[in-house]
Amino acid sequence: MTAGLNTIIYPVKDLDRAKALFNALLGTEPYADEPYYVGFKDAGQDVGLDPHGHAKGMTGPVPYWHVADIRATLAALLEAGAEPLQDVKDVGGGRLIASVKDADGNLVGLLQDPTG
Repeated sequence: MTAGLNTIIYPVKDLDRAKALFNALLGTEPYADEPYYVGFKDAGQDVGLDPHGHAKGMTGPVPYWHVADIRATLAALLEAGAEPLQDVKDVGGGRLIASVKDADGNLVGLLQDPTG
């Protein structure tokens, strides 16, 4: 069971140019602005820019499904034939992410926020 698609991460090569583009598109400043990640919030959607995304195998934007149990969901996707891209990783504050590739090469991200 998921809580829906609330996050999308774009791999970017030029973080400053990408930040300027999304600032113009969304009309807002980023809530997170670090050399390793820039994040915007708009209409309940989290939009992230990852300057290391291409090196991690991201070939385009990755939609992240918010899930209650990332390890169980990841195991179910792998059992269903998905190819692992990134194992479960804490990206700060207890937020966990992981990603897989389906049989058609589509990227699927998983995100679990800390509880409590």
